[in-house]
Amino acid sequence: MPRMRYEGQIYRPPSEGESLILQATIGCSYNRCSYCAMYLQKRFRPRDPAELVEDMELAARFHGAENVTKVFLADGDALILRTKRLLEICGQLNQRFPNLRRISAYASPQSLLAKSVDELAELHAAGLTQHYLGAETGHPEVLELIAKGVDRDQLIDAGRRVVDAGSKLSVILLLGIGGVDLSHEHAVASGTLISAIDPRFVSTLTITPVPGTGFAEDVTSGRVVLPGEREMLVEQRTMIEHMDVTRAIYRGNHVSNSLPIGGNLPRDKQALLATIDEVLADPTIELRPRPSPQSL
Repeated sequence: MPRMRYEGQIYRPPSEGESLILQATIGCSYNRCSYCAMYLQKRFRPRDPAELVEDMELAARFHGAENVTKVFLADGDALILRTKRLLEICGQLNQRFPNLRRISAYASPQSLLAKSVDELAELHAAGLTQHYLGAETGHPEVLELIAKGVDRDQLIDAGRRVVDAGSKLSVILLLGIGGVDLSHEHAVASGTLISAIDPRFVSTLTITPVPGTGFAEDVTSGRVVLPGEREMLVEQRTMIEHMDVTRAIYRGNHVSNSLPIGGNLPRDKQALLATIDEVLADPTIELRPRPSPQSL
């Protein structure tokens, strides 16, 4: 049987582990964040529409059309496609998979800022109901350090567009991305960023310098000194402390994190803080070691 024509390494959020991965675009349209090596070996381009339809039909035959309930649109920035094209893709998916409950995608700040709330609401109605935004930080200086390409106000604007359109938004933050010098400021600004956006999901991951990236060069040269494991926990605690949200699921259990925790905000906020405090107060509690870039 023919195979899905995936190009290069495929990445997805952990929560999309049971989703059909459909490579609607190749690479990332921005692809200049200093910490990210995920798409450095790919030239960004949309997938050929005919090939994409063939992949949908192949997946329907292989998995059984009725068994596909979630689809994740890869690569790093499928949302940069024109709204008309995304609506076409959503329609084709809904036509082929009768039990499809959710279509989701990574959403760069740039791609969200290129879409109006009305466009995002139209996409929501067509089934694209969840977006993953890698904000990484809410601090202006750190955003410049990592060449994110947007400022804090633009990040808030981008995230709010998803929320205002009625879709679910998952915001990712990176522990340690500001280094030791900006650790506290990064943590406070990131927590208040979440308060301003009020997303449905929040995830914290720990920065892992990947060889070949500008951020790894900054660490190697000493321009950026990474916090230690317990300093990362202090950073994480400060972030959570400054998160005032309506209702959000918090995930801090990524493999990169030294202490896997999670819960619902605001209900579990004090319990999360108490767990971190307990670990910080007892140096005999062992933490998970940092993974290598190859293991992520």
